[in-house]
Amino acid sequence: MSLYSTNDKRVRVDLKEAVFRGLPPDNGLYMPDRIPRLADSFFQALPDMSFSEIGFRVAQALFDGAIPDEALREIVEEAINFPAPVVKLDGRKYVLELFHGPSLAFKDFGARFMARLMSYFNRDEDGDLVILVATSGDTGGAVAAGFYDTPGIRVVILYPSGKVSPLQEKQLTTLGKNITALEVDGTFDDCQALVKQ
Repeated sequence: MSLYSTNDKRVRVDLKEAVFRGLPPDNGLYMPDRIPRLADSFFQALPDMSFSEIGFRVAQALFDGAIPDEALREIVEEAINFPAPVVKLDGRKYVLELFHGPSLAFKDFGARFMARLMSYFNRDEDGDLVILVATSGDTGGAVAAGFYDTPGIRVVILYPSGKVSPLQEKQLTTLGKNITALEVDGTFDDCQALVKQ
């Protein structure tokens, strides 16, 4: 799989580099060279597939062999191991509930998937990968829960004193193991500035 920067299509990286960098050096976004068209049979089978099976099939098509199928299936099944029910409201109105993950935020999906991708790509490296994150709310809780006890990764979360809810602070500060939360006497912008140093 090859990805390019939206600011300069000559800037190209593989999936592993895109996962570890996050953003290209030119501050664009990474986009895949090719977005595959999924077969009609995939869409016809959606009602009979689990959420993690759907995630696996989409990632399999998009990643185009960058991660072996067996490993990718394990990554997706570990990341998406909680329900995301579609609930009928009335008539033709439905809602997709994305708050059933460990931190009760929709960001659980992305954080847990990213954690497992990083752990997979870091598996043969010496030493732990250290992730430094600034938060003012539910991103920190999702990152803490998503990366909790993930092999080969330590996470340090900076959050502004008095600027997160009591529940969010508990989500950040009570896990332990590979998750360290640091309360900063300052604003969210101060936390971000520390991360960018």
